[in-house]
Amino acid sequence: MNTLVIVLLAAVVLFAAYVLYGRWLANKWGIDPKAKTPAVQKNDGKDYVPTNGWTVFSHQFSSIAGAGPVTGAIQAAAFGWVPVLLWVLLGGIFFGAVTDFGALYASVKNEGKSMGMLIEKYIGKLGRKLFLLFCWLFCGIVIAAFADMVAGTFNAYTVTDGVTQLAEAAQTNGAAGMVSIMFMVFAVVFGLVQKKWNLSGWKEAVVGLVCIAASFAIGMNCPLVYGKATWSYITFVYIFFAAVLPMWLLKQPRDYMTTFMFIGMIAGAAVGLLVAHPAMNLPAFTSFNTSLGSMFPILFVTVACGAVSGFHSLVSSGTSSKTVENEKDMLKVGYGAMVLESLLAVLALCVAGAAAAADGTPAAGTPFQIFSRGVAGFFEMFGVPSYAATVFMTMCVSALALTSLDAVARIGRMSFQELFSVDDMAHAEPWRKLFCNTYFSTALTLAFGFLLTQIGYANIWP
Repeated sequence: MNTLVIVLLAAVVLFAAYVLYGRWLANKWGIDPKAKTPAVQKNDGKDYVPTNGWTVFSHQFSSIAGAGPVTGAIQAAAFGWVPVLLWVLLGGIFFGAVTDFGALYASVKNEGKSMGMLIEKYIGKLGRKLFLLFCWLFCGIVIAAFADMVAGTFNAYTVTDGVTQLAEAAQTNGAAGMVSIMFMVFAVVFGLVQKKWNLSGWKEAVVGLVCIAASFAIGMNCPLVYGKATWSYITFVYIFFAAVLPMWLLKQPRDYMTTFMFIGMIAGAAVGLLVAHPAMNLPAFTSFNTSLGSMFPILFVTVACGAVSGFHSLVSSGTSSKTVENEKDMLKVGYGAMVLESLLAVLALCVAGAAAAADGTPAAGTPFQIFSRGVAGFFEMFGVPSYAATVFMTMCVSALALTSLDAVARIGRMSFQELFSVDDMAHAEPWRKLFCNTYFSTALTLAFGFLLTQIGYANIWP
């Protein structure tokens, strides 16, 4: 099977689902463009911030498109590429996108309340507390896993027989790390410019692209060659600020810039597959039982957010719902972001299939390495220098984890606050006020995540 056919088929099916099924859901649920959203009604300049639809889409997509669509699709190919493709398309269209869209809709229609507060409204206070406790613990594990992944991506050293030495990829890893730091700096600049002049449309896009270009120009010429521990500290400092600063100042502009980068990555993979149209060398089907386990349920939990993820509903109801300026934007934010993520999973599957040997033997390396090498190769085919292509893909891979990481840090902080909040906070006990303090709750949440990185989060989440 030619990967060109697979990509075109998936793109047509997902686009048709968005236009037909997504719009049908919007009409069925009663999306009202004239209704005032919580972002408008409760605008506080921090969490509730009215934002144009494409910026909210960027936040949603970059937050939900974590490591899952790449690693999950490639790992699940152990069952064959056909089961993975079928589940990504069917799951993404009828489960994942509906879940994301539905959670966003429910929150916007209920004053921007998070999933925990919605559970209290319809189930009760005990249900709310149990859910928020689970949510906070889940966020801590994700923070540990993704922070470790980001630090490992930027790590410039290896240890061989007890001897620490520079890694072969030290230069590119260090450059990607510096690019990531510059993304944070320019995101704040972008946010301030956006706030002052209220940019939108092509003007907003131009400023965003200039910030991206400047970040790469500085990062590629001034790499930071640090070890994994140092990058871990830097990562936790960043996500602390991402969790407490107003959405418009850091999180939204960074997500907006990152989405442009992701679109470039997706376009590079798609065009590369279309031009080279390599064969899908992975077997169509292997067995219902593989080294991963039984197809039911391992295929579904391995593909994960490439098809459906409960975490997405936390993003939809936790942050995106508080920034939607107009209800008509919910379709592209909730449904559209998910089908685009499903397309990313299909592209990752095809890149891995193209990289596999003719006899079906998977390419060597981790799923991220396979995907990065494959897409970087496509960029080089178009004349992009090898160093630039490698730095770009290293940055993209780290950003897949980092954008989900800062989102889950903010959601974890909010879950902790909601767990201890009461209706009359003005007369609440001192300890309760402390636990609901933004800075204290963030510090405690990140401390829990950092502790898990030290004691082995993989024992809980392999």
